[in-house]
Amino acid sequence: MSVRAEDEVTRICQDLIRIDTSNYGDGTGPGERKAAEYVAGLIEEVGLSADLFESAPGRTSVVTRLEGSDPSLPALVVHGHLDVVPAQKQDWSVDPFSGEERDGLIWGRGAVDMKDMDAMILAVMREMARTGTRGRRDLIFAFFADEEAGGSYGASWAVDNRPELFDGATEAISEVGGFSATIGGKRTYLLQTAEKGISWLRLKAHGRAGHGSQINTDNAVTRLAGAVSRIGAHEWPIELTDTTRAFLDGVTELTGVEFDPENPDKLLSELGTVARFVGATLQNTANPTLLSAGYKHNVIPGTAEALIDARTLPGQEEHLLEVIRGLAGDGIDVSYEHKDVSLEVPFSGNLVDSMVDALQAEDPGAPVLPYTLSGGTDNKSLSRLGITGYGFAPLRLPEDLDFTGMFHGVDERVPVDSLKFGTRVLSRLLRGY
Repeated sequence: MSVRAEDEVTRICQDLIRIDTSNYGDGTGPGERKAAEYVAGLIEEVGLSADLFESAPGRTSVVTRLEGSDPSLPALVVHGHLDVVPAQKQDWSVDPFSGEERDGLIWGRGAVDMKDMDAMILAVMREMARTGTRGRRDLIFAFFADEEAGGSYGASWAVDNRPELFDGATEAISEVGGFSATIGGKRTYLLQTAEKGISWLRLKAHGRAGHGSQINTDNAVTRLAGAVSRIGAHEWPIELTDTTRAFLDGVTELTGVEFDPENPDKLLSELGTVARFVGATLQNTANPTLLSAGYKHNVIPGTAEALIDARTLPGQEEHLLEVIRGLAGDGIDVSYEHKDVSLEVPFSGNLVDSMVDALQAEDPGAPVLPYTLSGGTDNKSLSRLGITGYGFAPLRLPEDLDFTGMFHGVDERVPVDSLKFGTRVLSRLLRGY
């Protein structure tokens, strides 16, 4: 008897979590090789060919293609990433790389971001291959390295060096969309149709080095501290994109509460666990995340540095940089560590209709709204090939589970029932689209 996708998705998710693929952003992590080899084994076990490649030692990605029944149709890329952000074991209730099942949930780093979706993709792909099922179009399944550090060793490298892997593709689906939230007392699904741009900035303050006991009116640490304080305290104006306007209009229909730009919390409070997630998409943001200066208590250093994680609305990249430089002030250099585009695509068309239909087939009558992601995904890299990307990792979630709060957080966990629901939805989409 053939194994159904939803019967093995839990095991695959646990197996992936148990492979430590922590990405520290500086190349010191274990890399993705072991996870990529595991994925390649699952692909080849069902008779498909796995293209496993490295951009650097240990930084491994995997791609395979399942041919569709109509070669005249463009291909769809279905992709995930294999790396995870680091986890401090002492902060967690369980070993973050145990993949433990407790109280009907799978716990561990990557359970939410995004080995849950990787497992759903693999389970559906394997069932289709085992049963000889084909969608209408070619399906390109990709599992990338390095998404958590911007994708330079993963999707970006693949786009630049292996573009033939994506021949014929015009659309893609990946993480952080298709999950449920309770809005106005009604379970509602958020489909990601936009994501903010990334501007990871470095500030470098210059001053006069000297003895810590002396008066120093040209202190780099003081100068940097002032700049960081001003940037961190800056209130960015609310500016609504088309996607965010459509989302807020949908929330108003569900709740009867109008959006007031002078009091955004009035409507955001109707969003329950996704309030902070959505609130970050109403404006540009710039958060100081790291400070570095000096080497001895009694030595005033000549330089001091800080990192700023800035996320930009579509078309706001240059404006944000200008504002940051103004806030930083004289004597401070501002440079990019990493920069990537913002994305915004229509909440319409055959793919969107198919995603909505697949969700509502499993959860009849549930509203589906477009939304903007405050973070970024590998759809940024694929967009350079003209591929239109959406966030669609479908999960029907309990109302009291703070799902969005677990991205890069402590005690990541995903309900087994949600994994099985998502697997059914994804299977409907890939078989029918």
